[in-house]
Amino acid sequence: MTATPESAPARTGFLDSLAVYLQRRVLIVIGLGFSSGLPLALAGTTLSVWMTERGVDLATIGLFSLVGLPYTIKFLWAPLVDALDVPVLSRVLGRRRGWLMLTQLLLFAAILFLAFRDPVGAPWMVALGALLVTTASATQDIVIDAFRVETLRVEEQAAGMAGYVAAYRVGMLASGAGVILLVAWLESVGIAREAVWAWGYAASALMVGVGMATTLLAREPEPPADRAAKAQDNPVTRVFATAYSAFRDFLMRDAAVAILLFVLLYKFCDAFAGVLIAPFVIAVGFDKATYAAIVKGVGFGAALAGGFAGGLVARAFPLATALWIGAFLQMGSNLMFAWQAVIGVDYTTLTIAIVVENFAGGIGTVIFVAYLSALCASRAHTATQFALLTALAAVGRTVLAAGGGYMAEATGWTLFFVITALSAVPSIMLLAWLQARGHFVGLEPPRQLNAED
Repeated sequence: MTATPESAPARTGFLDSLAVYLQRRVLIVIGLGFSSGLPLALAGTTLSVWMTERGVDLATIGLFSLVGLPYTIKFLWAPLVDALDVPVLSRVLGRRRGWLMLTQLLLFAAILFLAFRDPVGAPWMVALGALLVTTASATQDIVIDAFRVETLRVEEQAAGMAGYVAAYRVGMLASGAGVILLVAWLESVGIAREAVWAWGYAASALMVGVGMATTLLAREPEPPADRAAKAQDNPVTRVFATAYSAFRDFLMRDAAVAILLFVLLYKFCDAFAGVLIAPFVIAVGFDKATYAAIVKGVGFGAALAGGFAGGLVARAFPLATALWIGAFLQMGSNLMFAWQAVIGVDYTTLTIAIVVENFAGGIGTVIFVAYLSALCASRAHTATQFALLTALAAVGRTVLAAGGGYMAEATGWTLFFVITALSAVPSIMLLAWLQARGHFVGLEPPRQLNAED
């Protein structure tokens, strides 16, 4: 059948949207995504399994959740990454790549340090090792975010983030289930139980090499125009000036308060429901095996697919339109669980609900991060501003969603998930107001602006 004139451009645009994933810049970001996801489980779930197997009490294991604090407060030292160069490494590799290599070397050393600690004989040394891992990891995230925003073109940001999220999840899988399976195999071939975890963590340290190789293959983004002049300033002065300028640059823009509220609320409805999906599934009557197979297994695949779909949506539509699509998909996906609450124990319904929720959440996340990346256009403050915005977005996921359990007890599951869907309304109203004010015009890639003109 001969293609119509109307269908040919659409097909070309779709192929272009797929081809963006093969761009060198995007592939580099995907490699860095693996490096970013790798450390998370090593100081979290994998460490918990190790400590549980060694007989550490639950109270102590619970306290170890505090080692994740650097991920929440990383914006405090983000100005260092924007303001300072790394001796030797920045001179050889460039400013951003120098920081990348430094954080990866520190991460390698921290994982090895943690690998050879004893959770029973020296739990506080294990805590120190885990804290070193999360601090190095959080700093690496600061640098990767800045590198991604500065390296990718505006129209590549969503695709880069989609690939990054997929690789991030693979990195988590490697250091989570991968390490646990490796430890189990080592034990089965006769390695002493006291030694297998050290070898498992040492294998994870070697996987940091993926990030190091990616850093060496990457190209340094162009520095800010005034970088050379600022390099002559006192380092302490430069750090404080960078932090001040980052805040001022953002707060001086039009509708700054509304933008910050939108950042706070856009993913709130998704997080509000998400924190209680696990207890909901068990409370409805599904067993733990079903939870693991459907929620974790099927959900993992749906989230990956949603991330790549989000990249296609963000490339095919103007940024504001993509945000509308993500907002309504996230809102509608919560209603799937209200339906599940009415139906009760039904495996098909649960599978559909989990696929829809993870697919919609993946689309929304990639589009939202593309928006945050567009907001951080100033190369002088990329790391600081992006760290601040992601910290603000995390407030909705943590603080604002913390009362969900009380609401579910008071309302019941069906009404609870309806309320979580309606919690998207404030962000949708802000989106409409910002679009009417012309907020997104300056954030669109040139390709989209020219098409509209």
